Amino acid sequence: MCAAKEMRRVTHMTWNIRGKRVLLTGGNSGIGFATCLELCRRGATVMLTVRDRAKGEQAVAEIRQAVPQADISWKLLDLAEVHSIEALAKDLLEEGQPLHVLIHNAGVILSERRQNSIGIEMTFMVNHLGPFLLQQRLEPLLKASAPARVVVVASSAHNRAVRGLNFDDLQYERSYSAGKVYGASKLANILFTKELASRLEGTDVSANCLHPGVVRTQFTRDGDAGGLWGLMFGALRFLLLSPEKGARTSVHLATADPLPEPTGGYYSSCRPAKPNAAARDKDAARQLWVESERLIQSIH
Repeated sequence: MCAAKEMRRVTHMTWNIRGKRVLLTGGNSGIGFATCLELCRRGATVMLTVRDRAKGEQAVAEIRQAVPQADISWKLLDLAEVHSIEALAKDLLEEGQPLHVLIHNAGVILSERRQNSIGIEMTFMVNHLGPFLLQQRLEPLLKASAPARVVVVASSAHNRAVRGLNFDDLQYERSYSAGKVYGASKLANILFTKELASRLEGTDVSANCLHPGVVRTQFTRDGDAGGLWGLMFGALRFLLLSPEKGARTSVHLATADPLPEPTGGYYSSCRPAKPNAAARDKDAARQLWVESERLIQSIH
């Protein structure tokens, strides 16, 4: 965890975040809300995404109350649905405004296997395939706005997928458990970041991912996870990090200057960290990218 003293030091190591335009997915509560709040304090122009209009309006109102000068707005986005992702991307591209920072923050953990409206398993869709599609659609905007940054909120939960991704059953049709599937999706986040950074080489757009810590958020309290997972997170909430502490590494990757080279790194407590061997597998990163592109093409 970043100490308060270190956070003050990081504050002075910015790349002029003031006035930069930031899009963050899932910003109405928890780590996302805390990240938006801090970036607004630093003068960024922030757009958060929500699935519900009322929650978007409430989040923006709360941020403006805390930071009266905040340049903050909300956009509708449901990462489980392709049409919603396409609509947001179309809206942003047609606005013609730059995009300097894209933070893939939204995520779910589901106690039971569910599918979206076109039959894609929901954890895989929301935590990986949806962000993958959004990234592809907004990449021209990021490149045109360079220097720009992509920040992906992954997790040490990727260690649950110690054997790597099962490319024969990425959507867990054969067997499903919440922890295993969530861990695989977080491994996918790291592999996605690694391959994205490789493909962005020479564009002045960086891509890094992070473990925020185990954070006290609304993660399992919106009906996404019930049963044992909901009870466990509820019982342990008092032992978990605050959202403000969990947001520190996201804020660091969005603002620190310079970031260590090369990009494609995995961070924890604002420092480079080493993910497990499966997350460092370049062949798996390329295979996931190819498979993700195939899935996107098949659903359009």
